Amino acid sequence: MDEKRIKGQLLKGMTPLLVLSVLKDGELYGYEIAQRIRERTDSVFALNEGALYPALHALEAEGSLTATWRESDKGPKRRYYALTDKGRGKLAEHEREWVTFRTAVAKATG
Repeated sequence: MDEKRIKGQLLKGMTPLLVLSVLKDGELYGYEIAQRIRERTDSVFALNEGALYPALHALEAEGSLTATWRESDKGPKRRYYALTDKGRGKLAEHEREWVTFRTAVAKATG
């Protein structure tokens, strides 16, 4: 398996945690979510539309996010996403899983 594919698989698995994490501070629209993730990870994770929007739609479909369209003073309407109570619970669950995963990898590679 090549390095690019491994990174892609890791990113796919991490995308819900990253999205929920940046939304815990308040609602954002898609580009802002991607930008915030890129900033917080020093560009290690740079989500493109093909990765971000399917994740946003899946999180919305499961009830972790709500989305509302709003007018923009800089162009077309934008869809803003916000965490629901279920999303906050999902974020806490992902954070616990991440700590367990990180600890196990550290022990294994130790």
